[in-house]
Amino acid sequence: MFGFRVLAMLPLVCLLTACDNSPKKVEKKIADDGPEKATIVIMETSKGTVKIELYDDKAPITVQNFLTYVDEKHYDGTIFHRVISDFMIQGGGFVPGLREKGSKHPPIKNEAYNGLENFRGTLAMARTNAPDSATDQFFVNVKNNSRLDRTAGSAGYAVFGKVIGGMDIVDAIRVMPTGDAGGHENVPVDDVVIKSIRRLAKEAAAP
Repeated sequence: MFGFRVLAMLPLVCLLTACDNSPKKVEKKIADDGPEKATIVIMETSKGTVKIELYDDKAPITVQNFLTYVDEKHYDGTIFHRVISDFMIQGGGFVPGLREKGSKHPPIKNEAYNGLENFRGTLAMARTNAPDSATDQFFVNVKNNSRLDRTAGSAGYAVFGKVIGGMDIVDAIRVMPTGDAGGHENVPVDDVVIKSIRRLAKEAAAP
């Protein structure tokens, strides 16, 4: 199977309902969240550099899992294999040619109960229908996707970080032409490669 099976059903739902995209609300949420000395990672892509702050304190299991893959250089050479311009960009699990890289570690517990919302610019984990099935794939929300948050009727998708630099690069990726490939939809016509993701030293991250 390809990408998140559950999430694939949600773009249409969001398009058919009112989604709160107030810039002021987004900016305030992003400014208020995150610990003072959060872990920062730098994602180098074929489109440019994206700087990401991780919610170490609010999503410890998810952040540790993500950093395990980062430290193993698992994401080097992977692609953003699923791009929906008014929804999200997803990557981390496939290499050019739509070959699955394969996750090396067990699935993790879904931390969508942490209170973090799927606002524009946040990172969250992709998963299957099973709530506790996330491994290496992640996505960046390109709008406020409240339908992905945990509710009484939905396990939700666990937010674990936010883009704090290079959102223009994310926006450049989200508008790339896409098509069908290998039986899959919303695949960028030209590969968008994640060249690397690396931790930024705490000293370097300080203002």
